[in-house]
Amino acid sequence: MNFQQLRIIHETVRQNYNLTEAANALFTSQSGVSKHIKDLEDELGIELFVRKGKRLLGLTDPGKELVEIVERILLDAKNVKRLAEQFSNKDQGRLTIATTHTQARYALPSVVTQFKKAFPNVHLILHQSSPDEIVSMLLDGVADIGIATEALESVVELASFPYYSWHHAVIVPPGHPLELVHPLTLEAIAEFPVITYHEGFTGRSGIDETFAKAGIVLDIAMSALDADVIKTYVELGLGVGLVASMAFNPTRDIRLHLLDSSHLFQKNTTNISIRRGHYLRGYAYRFIELCLPSLSEAAIRSGVKPEVDMELDD
Repeated sequence: MNFQQLRIIHETVRQNYNLTEAANALFTSQSGVSKHIKDLEDELGIELFVRKGKRLLGLTDPGKELVEIVERILLDAKNVKRLAEQFSNKDQGRLTIATTHTQARYALPSVVTQFKKAFPNVHLILHQSSPDEIVSMLLDGVADIGIATEALESVVELASFPYYSWHHAVIVPPGHPLELVHPLTLEAIAEFPVITYHEGFTGRSGIDETFAKAGIVLDIAMSALDADVIKTYVELGLGVGLVASMAFNPTRDIRLHLLDSSHLFQKNTTNISIRRGHYLRGYAYRFIELCLPSLSEAAIRSGVKPEVDMELDD
């Protein structure tokens, strides 16, 4: 068994058993991939893949167990390199953060500013992605830290820590009829077209659940991936906006009014996540501490989750 065989097993599974795609990703030939797999199966005396002719359909039971070991070996190999870099260049390197537009735009600017002042020689990469893409980037080792409201906490391979809590907010253009409704109700909102987040982004499932429990069907006139797009079309009078509370700033959003709606929607929690077993450089822990001071390196390593005592509104 050699390291190249392990990489081939990993990439074949990652590419959904497509040998051509696995070969392309590894810059080798399909026949070479097939040979390495067959040689490893012969060496171990077991079949790792379920086959139909020359096609691979999935993993056998021993193949499933082997893949878990392979993932740990490859992760540890990357960790060895990161460990060496930590002690040879403590304040130099690269840190990749995968997060959504909402977090990058409204929650992280001050954190990124502080981090760059403290670590000017660290190349900070901020990937704006969907929650599912963030999970994939963490699991594949492409990202060191993931920050999002959806998807992260349910993945067992990730260690997730609560960052801050927030609510959805209702925004309308000045003079909108909803400004006269006190207190604001779900029924009153539903009388108008609604512009909000796309499914799977920024707590959209919580919005849907809130109205569904009340037996109300919303007229979703438009859905978008980020609050800036939502606010643009609310300003044009195309609908009532439902956005994350921290996405509204009265100084910037002078053509919009924020309505008191905190009593209508459930609390959402944004999480900071890392892949379990992924070696983090010292400055990665500092970035997390800048986000949440109570989340120290020791707490992260022990998996202790602090209570969320911060609610970010703007």
